[in-house]
Amino acid sequence: MRGVPVVLAGARGHGRWHLDNIRRLQDQGVVRLAGICELTPLTADEIPEGLGTPEQSADFGALLDSTGARIAVICTPIPTHADLALTAARRGVSLLLEKPPAPSYAEFRRMADGIAEAGVACQIGFQSLGSRAVPAIRELVAEGAVGEVVGIGGAGAWARPESYYRRAPWAGRRHLNGVDVIDGVLTNPLAHAVATALALNGTTLAEDVTGIELELLRANDIESDDTSCVRVTTTRGVQVTVAATLCAEDPDEPYVVVHGTSGRITFWYKQDRVLLQRAGHGPEEYDYARTDLLENLAGHLTDGTALLVTPASTGAFMRVVEAIRQAPDPVPLPDDAWHLVPGEGRRAVPGIDGLVAASADTLALYSELGATWALPKEVST
Repeated sequence: MRGVPVVLAGARGHGRWHLDNIRRLQDQGVVRLAGICELTPLTADEIPEGLGTPEQSADFGALLDSTGARIAVICTPIPTHADLALTAARRGVSLLLEKPPAPSYAEFRRMADGIAEAGVACQIGFQSLGSRAVPAIRELVAEGAVGEVVGIGGAGAWARPESYYRRAPWAGRRHLNGVDVIDGVLTNPLAHAVATALALNGTTLAEDVTGIELELLRANDIESDDTSCVRVTTTRGVQVTVAATLCAEDPDEPYVVVHGTSGRITFWYKQDRVLLQRAGHGPEEYDYARTDLLENLAGHLTDGTALLVTPASTGAFMRVVEAIRQAPDPVPLPDDAWHLVPGEGRRAVPGIDGLVAASADTLALYSELGATWALPKEVST
């Protein structure tokens, strides 16, 4: 069978998306599914039709050896990422590693340094950075389409039911059994908003970050945060602010806004849609294609195609993760600041949708926007 042989570690939950994507690419002859690593093997009904009967094992290293895999897709709990990545790297197997790549900057460095030493390729799974809108926006900025960039804002107003935090032992946790998890709104479900905003600013490396301000809060009965905002100060002199919640009243598509002196560019990154608004012109809307990150990685191995999301290019994002890890535990919102949505089993925070949008518009944090439940920000430098 044609295609680069792939082993998928973690095929349930979000891993089902990877199974479907591997099936799509296998049909095109790009990859082929050689193995699945799960603690409990998948049943025949759980494997998409057309993928055959891949070898299954709970022993990741042994599975890589027996299948001759050239790529490992790792979609397992956050605390397992570094060890599994290094298991693959030591065998010369390249990686597509789900975001966040690690729960701490030390683990990230251990993983990234080990991969570099092994000489294998690694792609971090920020799918939004595969959008062709990203280089297109950078080109618009470079051409001066919106004047001088004065700031970048991100907004994510999503909703998750209380059952979302019961789907796995690590869900909504900062730590589990003495190990960092850091499963918060900015580090996992809406991590793309943070990574995309940083990337549009050209702030991708760890050393590009000079300061981080945080407001971490929670409406749900969890350990981690579900309603938070961050403002990153960068070596470019431009601030990047992202506000996010999983307690929206009316959930909507997340987006990133590039603010210029003579206009703005809005990027709905899940839709690959861009709106350009500038002085002296009518609004211009564009839709872009997206390069799949597994396909890009396979192309790198077969044709030398440049990787789109290397570990180094997520260093700035990992600085944000580390600041969140080191920050005090998220502050619980007062009981009168949220309510249960009838019939939906989820908590909503009145007014949070507007605050998230206002933060993206003004680059202000919740406390600066007058949210009575927001405490003074935590600052990390």
